[in-house]
Amino acid sequence: MNNLVNIGFGNVINIDKVVSIVSPDAAPIKRMVQQAKDEGRAIDATCGRRTRAVIVTDSNQLVLSALLPETISNRYQER
Repeated sequence: MNNLVNIGFGNVINIDKVVSIVSPDAAPIKRMVQQAKDEGRAIDATCGRRTRAVIVTDSNQLVLSALLPETISNRYQER
């Protein structure tokens, strides 16, 4: 359980499976998110709020979070 990090609204992720945490603002990331949604590989953990971070996992799934990438990184470093 030590490898879980809160990504907002009671959602947690196993940080050992994370490849990167990126901002969704760049066009290539937007295309990647749309493709993952179309293929059923996107997990939306935003609770209806704006996506502020895209977490890429080693299983090629994308987790969408309403927290900034810096916030998620800080939560990992503080644990």
